[in-house]
Amino acid sequence: MDLENIDTEKWLQLGIDYGLKILGAIVIWIIGSWVIKKLLKTVKKIMTKKDYDESLQKFLLNLIGWILKIILIVSILGTLGIETTSFAAILAAAGLAIGLALQGSLGNFAGGVLLMIFRPIKIGDLIEAQGELGVVKEIEIFTTKIITPTNKEVIIPNAALSNGNITNYSTEGKLRVDLTIGVSYDADIKQTKDVLLKVLTDNPQVLQDPAPSVNVSELADSSVNFAVRPYATVADYWDVYFGTIEKCKIALDAAGIEIPYPHSVEIHKDS
Repeated sequence: MDLENIDTEKWLQLGIDYGLKILGAIVIWIIGSWVIKKLLKTVKKIMTKKDYDESLQKFLLNLIGWILKIILIVSILGTLGIETTSFAAILAAAGLAIGLALQGSLGNFAGGVLLMIFRPIKIGDLIEAQGELGVVKEIEIFTTKIITPTNKEVIIPNAALSNGNITNYSTEGKLRVDLTIGVSYDADIKQTKDVLLKVLTDNPQVLQDPAPSVNVSELADSSVNFAVRPYATVADYWDVYFGTIEKCKIALDAAGIEIPYPHSVEIHKDS
């Protein structure tokens, strides 16, 4: 080996250049890792303060962490002089392929994230959505489970739930029970209203604020119909619903007020 022909200055310069690049990459990695750590802590504090679901917190923190680390690695590769254009193109193509393959699942995931962030519903709420009525049992990343009044579990995809109409009966904490009670045309309207209203005010499960009401709603073919409107908590709704019907019947019978039933008239034509 001819040591005299070795360009010492050239190799020294190359060593200094690559050494500086490696040193710069190390510095970027240290500073970038510290920034990512601090940023994730800040995001976690914000999520905890806003009472985000724990499973959503973990998932989002991991997702954000991986995205930031990928960005950091690409930046370091660029600092070392490695071409990152092709690397970014590969990542973009892989992301597109995965997105197309999991399009439905990603839509459900996005819907689950929106439900957990904006919280239009929460566990224990009585809701009506996608043609189903029930109490929310669990909100997962991809689906939401509700229990119907007949004790059936219904699983609704989060994409459909977040993009559709949701009626939340638990938001205000009070529900109005809509009932219609019909009495005979011979009955005294004032007496009937007093009897029905007393049924409501005597029931401890009926809320007095808002106050219950009884009003004539219709002059039907064979009855005068009264709109009976008590208010109840979500938990007492069905007890008030069924209990009011039963107690109204008993009270009207005791007051001698007739509840009409369908009549049929037969006409016989003489031959």
